[in-house]
Amino acid sequence: MIDRRTFLQGLSATVAAGLILPGKLLASPIARTIGIQLYTIRDLVNSDFIGTLKALSKIGYSAIEAAGYQNRKFYGLNPGDYAIICKENGIQPLSTHSRVNLINADEVIADTAKAEMKYLVLPSVAKEKRQNADDYKKLADEFNIIGSKCKNAGIKFGYHNHAFEFEKIDNQIPFDILLERTDPELCFVQIDLYWMVYAGYDPFDYFEKYPGRFEVWHVKDMEAGEGRESTEIGTGKINFPELFRMKEKSGMKYFFVEQESFKIAPVESITISYNYLFKLLSGI
Repeated sequence: MIDRRTFLQGLSATVAAGLILPGKLLASPIARTIGIQLYTIRDLVNSDFIGTLKALSKIGYSAIEAAGYQNRKFYGLNPGDYAIICKENGIQPLSTHSRVNLINADEVIADTAKAEMKYLVLPSVAKEKRQNADDYKKLADEFNIIGSKCKNAGIKFGYHNHAFEFEKIDNQIPFDILLERTDPELCFVQIDLYWMVYAGYDPFDYFEKYPGRFEVWHVKDMEAGEGRESTEIGTGKINFPELFRMKEKSGMKYFFVEQESFKIAPVESITISYNYLFKLLSGI
């Protein structure tokens, strides 16, 4: 675990090394579109939430997706306080990964709205709820109900994929079942590009087949070796320049950097990813 002092020391070293873009460039509208999923730096967030927000803002990140909703609080903060603290530190509380279901939907949706977020995303589904194709059809119907509740509350509901949604069940691809049976007006898919590629499928094919369905992306790169671990954006084998050229076709409005493990210091890693994306988006 990396404590706040180590994190901020690492940030200072990164600035000194010139890895962070000049402040003048960080004011650009393009930079303000780059978000990060807080699971990426979960140890830092849990040890010092406000200090981590300040550091993220200094790098240039301007939006976050929460991964710490428990007991009707985000990282131990009431929804309203969470929104205030994020904005005071130059960060937009844009989205959350929360374990929402038909039973707790009303309270989770209410808390998400109070936190001034635009998106409520279900991060995954327990294995016992996805044993066959009929299970996925039932899930899709549940997603439509939750999505309708979200729409009434002024937010949007989405589902985040991993690799298991591409493992055929009853000779069908579960991911396709979800896309076919969910109403585009009520449910989007937060496409995790890494996990789709990991499963052996091509995001370009899905952008063509289901245009407009992928309003929010998770962006992380994949090492070229056999381990296929997640790595810094722009250093792996996923073709981000071409993917971002398809952003309108896909329906993408926002994206979040996410990385699950590190071989270098997390602050250095997320800075490399930020700088790569900033440069990429500046040229598109």
